[in-house]
Amino acid sequence: MRLTRDKRVIIPLAGLAVLGLALTGCTGDAPASSGGTAAAGCEHYASYGTFTGSPTVSIYSTIVDVEADQLNQSWADFEKCTGITIKYEGSQEFETQINVRAQGGNPPDLAIFPQPGLLASMVAGGYLKPAPQSVSDNVDKNWSADWKKYGTVDGTFYGAPLMASVKGYIWYSPTFFKSNGYTIPKTLDELNTLTAKIAADGKAKPWCAGFASGEASGWPGTDWIEDVVLRQSGPDVYDKWVTNDVKFTDPQITKAFDYVGNFLKNPAYVNAGFGDVTSVNSTTFQDAGLPILQSQCAMMHQASFYEAQWPKGTKVAEDGDVYGFLMPPAAAGGAQAVTGGGELVGAFKTSDQITAVQTYLSSALWANNRVKLGGVISANKGLDPANAQSPLAVQSIKILQDPNTTFRFDASDLMPAAVGSNSFWKGIVNWINGDSTQTVTEFIQSTWPTK
Repeated sequence: MRLTRDKRVIIPLAGLAVLGLALTGCTGDAPASSGGTAAAGCEHYASYGTFTGSPTVSIYSTIVDVEADQLNQSWADFEKCTGITIKYEGSQEFETQINVRAQGGNPPDLAIFPQPGLLASMVAGGYLKPAPQSVSDNVDKNWSADWKKYGTVDGTFYGAPLMASVKGYIWYSPTFFKSNGYTIPKTLDELNTLTAKIAADGKAKPWCAGFASGEASGWPGTDWIEDVVLRQSGPDVYDKWVTNDVKFTDPQITKAFDYVGNFLKNPAYVNAGFGDVTSVNSTTFQDAGLPILQSQCAMMHQASFYEAQWPKGTKVAEDGDVYGFLMPPAAAGGAQAVTGGGELVGAFKTSDQITAVQTYLSSALWANNRVKLGGVISANKGLDPANAQSPLAVQSIKILQDPNTTFRFDASDLMPAAVGSNSFWKGIVNWINGDSTQTVTEFIQSTWPTK
């Protein structure tokens, strides 16, 4: 369905200004049934309308580098067919700057929020507009009720889900594992045993890790903790932790910190090619896994979206250069439980062109276009898994679609922004720098909003 650049055409619909269909009720998943004849190659975009004068819609998010390039590619044909120009800006300071820009009266038209908690704080500040009906209709059609809930605040729907990820993957080199007789662990205890064996063999550090991510530094560490909490203590404790009914200082949470600390705060286990334990904080999450390709380290914990970070030409497969296995359950044969994340698209302003872009981004058409480019997946039910570009991506989509999977959204993304995208991140950084589990969990708990 995606057009090539040499098929750029002008849609010959009548009228000026906004010529498109009223977007209310339009799903964006099928060609328009009326309203004029779309130019060849633009049939799938006809329902979004055509716009004169090249109106611009600005989008701001955390997505940078390779993924930002792919994001721009994903809407290139939409721009050509509708006449809308999307001005995209990615920043690793998004979580801080979006507040600054909103409060300063200079927000983007649309923002892609990586945390439901941050979106909710923007709603509380009175900055976000409710999603238009066309977007709500798309989400009802293409996403589960749970996903719509993540973008709903006090009963009003604001943010449509965009991409999704499965967290808790442990990236490794199949060749390195096979040549050294290492096998995929089936329990958390076996992961401990494997780590100790790799360290004892001395051919590579067991783990590589990188928590640096601009002002969002620390989030890769919170992902680690969340995965272990879900596996060690189960979904009920996880849910109560998100709502502060289970405190950070609860033994069920602190034991997860200590489990992860056994790996990441142990100089014998990290951080190949980068330095000592503290180098975890100075290494970007994008760079953290690359030493696996040189067999300098054996494993790296990161979500499915890390696939986009491997250098061009890297074969991601069970018999390839790198692959990922899910962090195992606490007990052998335990149920599949995964954490995951995603983005929500919220609007600070309203206009016909903004609604057109929002509607496209919530459609199955966009999900298929973006997944075809590789590196990401989506929980959009209209996504054809065959469009995924790697076996790991197909596996991740099946996990998201499997009704037997226990899935929980990233806990820090659900917590209030003062914790989830602030003190939890800062606490993890301090913890890697040497603070104890007790000190860090008491600090994070002290920042939980009182109302």
